[in-house]
Amino acid sequence: MNTINPHPVIAFAGANRIASGQLALVALKVKELIDRNDSATVLIFDDITSEQVEIDFRGNAEQVLQRLSASGTSATATEQAADDQQTARGPGRPKLGVIGREVTLLPRHWEWLNQQPGGASVALRKLVEEAKRRNEERDQLRLAQESAYRFMSAMAGNQAGFEEATRAFFAGDQLRFTELSEPWQIDIRDHARNLAARAFSAAE
Repeated sequence: MNTINPHPVIAFAGANRIASGQLALVALKVKELIDRNDSATVLIFDDITSEQVEIDFRGNAEQVLQRLSASGTSATATEQAADDQQTARGPGRPKLGVIGREVTLLPRHWEWLNQQPGGASVALRKLVEEAKRRNEERDQLRLAQESAYRFMSAMAGNQAGFEEATRAFFAGDQLRFTELSEPWQIDIRDHARNLAARAFSAAE
């Protein structure tokens, strides 16, 4: 689950949508609800990826916002440190925010990469950029489908016709999906349809 979120979010209490928008504003709305009813079951979703977002609601509203702000500051500081480290490598090095991670390849792969202009790192970056351009539409569709299914699995799994609706969704049958999702509780249905529409649009 995410604890820091740059995207808009949407919050549900049970089957009811209670707030959507920027994380801090949604957090305040949810905090108000929890203060009135501490037994409320609230789920907060990233509006792009549908990953669940975790917020620590202990204390008062100001303390909740302070923790969110501290988390965001920590992330920014980490990114800045990575940039500073890259800059310190020497003159002529662009500040790219490069992150070093282990890559495991066969010897023949390393041999080929090391023979490319600029060496292995430059060659790998070019290969990644080329693959991103070539697969952009397919990746957009996959990510949109994953987001919609992630939300539906969490919130609509017990709704009538869920299995049939998801089959229609992955088959790209928007009309059938709309028909099968009609009995779902309104807020869940509407958000699922919005997410599904992104996938249907990406598939066109």
